[in-house]
Amino acid sequence: MIAFDAVVLAGGAARRLGGVSKPDVELAGRRLIDRALVAVSDAREIVVVGDVDVPEGVHRTIEDPPLGGPVAGVAAGVDVLATTAPTAGWTVLLACDLADPLPGLGRLIAAWAHAQRTDAIDTDEHDGWCLADSTGRPQWLFGIHRTESLQRALARFDSPRDRSMRSLLAESTLVTVPAADDDVADIDTWTDHARWVERLEDDDD
Repeated sequence: MIAFDAVVLAGGAARRLGGVSKPDVELAGRRLIDRALVAVSDAREIVVVGDVDVPEGVHRTIEDPPLGGPVAGVAAGVDVLATTAPTAGWTVLLACDLADPLPGLGRLIAAWAHAQRTDAIDTDEHDGWCLADSTGRPQWLFGIHRTESLQRALARFDSPRDRSMRSLLAESTLVTVPAADDDVADIDTWTDHARWVERLEDDDD
């Protein structure tokens, strides 16, 4: 397995969930942040960006000032990884509010790892790989990226605050891996949560 690090973004105001701590929302008996941490458990180093308790061995930080948006969160996480040098050559970016990230991330990592190992695919020009939903829209916070490419992209901004992931990765060469909508579904509302409670209960039957 090629080594990779992981940055899990766990910030945000969660306004559509009434302002609760989204990473602490439980789904099928496990917090959303814990579901994300299980998905990236093969990472060399893991950084959670957000005000949430994390298990021992997982780094935690908060962008300064808080609520600076996803790119500010990525910047804070990459900064922490830099203190764990030597960093891995690749870094997973993952949102903590994904309903069931493990299957989708497993397929993404498998496709990426295969491409790195085979001579049939020239990966030198690839800056990152991410899942795409059924409409083909890239899921910026469900991917794996060259750490150096992320650092270069972040360096283009005077400040990462209130920047979009689209703008961060605008100059990156990304490979998109098709995924079902449920693979990339997130929990933005209590209606989303109720649907996934029912869905995961059905899976257990």
